[in-house]
Amino acid sequence: MGEESLRKRKGEDNRKEDGQSTRSHEAQTTNLQKQAKLLLFPLHGICMIVGTIIGSGIFVSPKSVLANVGAVGPCLTIWAACGILATLGALCFAELGTMITKSGGEYPYLMEAFGPIPAFLFSWTSLLVTKPSSFAIICLSFAEYASAPFYPGCDPPQVVTKCLAAAAIVIITIVNSLSVKLGSYLQNLLTAAKMIIVTIIIVSGIVLLAQGKTENFKDSFKDSKISVSSISLAFYNGLWAYDGWNQLNYITEELKNPYRNLPLSIIIGIPLVTVCYVLINISYFTVMTSTELLQSQAVAVTFGDRVLYPASWIVPLFVAFSTIGSANGTCFTAGRLVYVAGREGHTLKVLSYISVKRLTPAPAIIFYGAIAIIYIIPGDIDTLINYFSFAVWIFYGLTILALIVMRFTRKELRRPIRIPIIIPVIVTLVSVLLVLAPIISAPELAYLYCLLFILSGLIIYVLFVHFKFNWPQKISKPITMHLQMLLEVVPAEEVTE
Repeated sequence: MGEESLRKRKGEDNRKEDGQSTRSHEAQTTNLQKQAKLLLFPLHGICMIVGTIIGSGIFVSPKSVLANVGAVGPCLTIWAACGILATLGALCFAELGTMITKSGGEYPYLMEAFGPIPAFLFSWTSLLVTKPSSFAIICLSFAEYASAPFYPGCDPPQVVTKCLAAAAIVIITIVNSLSVKLGSYLQNLLTAAKMIIVTIIIVSGIVLLAQGKTENFKDSFKDSKISVSSISLAFYNGLWAYDGWNQLNYITEELKNPYRNLPLSIIIGIPLVTVCYVLINISYFTVMTSTELLQSQAVAVTFGDRVLYPASWIVPLFVAFSTIGSANGTCFTAGRLVYVAGREGHTLKVLSYISVKRLTPAPAIIFYGAIAIIYIIPGDIDTLINYFSFAVWIFYGLTILALIVMRFTRKELRRPIRIPIIIPVIVTLVSVLLVLAPIISAPELAYLYCLLFILSGLIIYVLFVHFKFNWPQKISKPITMHLQMLLEVVPAEEVTE
C-alpha cells in the first residue's frame, strides 16, 4: 500500500511539473507573439503612410510644380520643402492622435477644441467634397495610366477611363467592406509593388547621373519665376502628392499601442517618402530638360520610354498599381470618418453601423464609394485637385490651430507626445498662406462657390442636428431598417456587447 501511494504521489508531482512547464511554455509563446505584434504593427502603420502618400501625385504633379517655378533648382527645393511641411504637420497630428485616441482624423480634434459646429462643417465638407474627390482623382489617374499602353500615340477615350475608374472604385469598396484584414493585406502588397517602380526610377536616375548625365542641372536656378503666388501654387501641386500624411490618425483606435506606433510610423514614413520624391524628380531631369518635361503627357511614361525602352510597359503597369494602392489606403481610412460622424449623430445613423459578420463599417465605405463615382462623371482632374487642395487646407489649418488652442484650454489632457509650440504655429501660418494664395494670384468664382458650399453646412446643422426636426427621422427610419436587413449591420454598441 505504501509503495502504491508513493507511486501515485510521484505521478501527481510529474503531472504538476508537466502542467507547470506547459503553462510556462504557453506564457513564453504568448510573450513572443506580443513582441512580434509590437514589431509588426509599426510596419503596418508605415505601409499605410507610404502606401497612401505615394500614389498618383508623384506621377502627375512634377509638371505642375515645374510650370509654376520655371527651373530645376526651385522645383527640387519645393519638393523638399513640401516634405518638411508634411512632416511638421504629421508631428502636430501625432500629438493630437496620442492625446485624443479616437478614429476620425480631424473630426474629434475639432470637436474637442471648438465644439460641434466646426467639427460638423469638417465632416460635411469631407463626406461630400474632399474625400470623395480625392478618391475620384486617384482612380481617374489610375485609369489613365492603365489604359495608356492600349492607345499608343493618343489619349485614351474618356468613356474608357471613366468606366475603368468606376470599376476600380467598386472593387476597392467591396474589398474594404468585406474585411479589415483583406484591405490591410492588399495595402501591404500594393505598397511593395509601388516601391518596386519607385526603386526602378531612382536606380535608373542614379546610374544615369554616374554616367555623367548632369547637363540639365547646370545653372539650375536660371530662368526661374520666383514670386509669392508662383511658390504658393507650386506648393499646392507638390502637397497634393504628399496628401495622406495625416491618414494614420483616421485609424488610431485600430492601432496596437498607438502612443508608440503612431509617432514611429510618421517619423519613419514621411521622411522616406520625401527622399523618394526628390530622387524621382532628379531621375526625371537626367533624361528630360525642363521644356521636355513640361511637354510630356505622362512624365513617368516618357521616362520609361527613354530609359527602359524594351520593357517600358513596366512603368504604366506599376504606376497603375501605385495609384490603386493609394486609392485603397484612402478608402480604408476615410470609411472610418463617415462612421465616426454617424456615431456623433452628424450623418445618417445607418452610416455608423457595423457589419455583424465582417465587423467593418460597410455602410460608410459603400456611401463613400458611391459619392466618388458621382465625381467621376464630370471627371476633370486638374479642377478637382484645385478645389480639393483649397478646401482641405482650410481644415488642416483649423486642426493645427486646435492643437495650439488646447495647449491653453485643455491643460489637463495627457500628452504622451509634446512637440514645441513653434511647429504648430509655423504650420498654421503656412496653411493660411496656402488658402489665400490661389484667391490672390488667380481669383476665380469657383473658390467662392467652394467657401459657400462649406458654409451651407451651417444650414444643415441648424435644421437637422441642432433642432432635430422629426420629419427627416420619419423618412430615414424605414430606409435605415431596410438597409440594416440588406447589409446585415447593427449599431457598434451591439457588436461590442
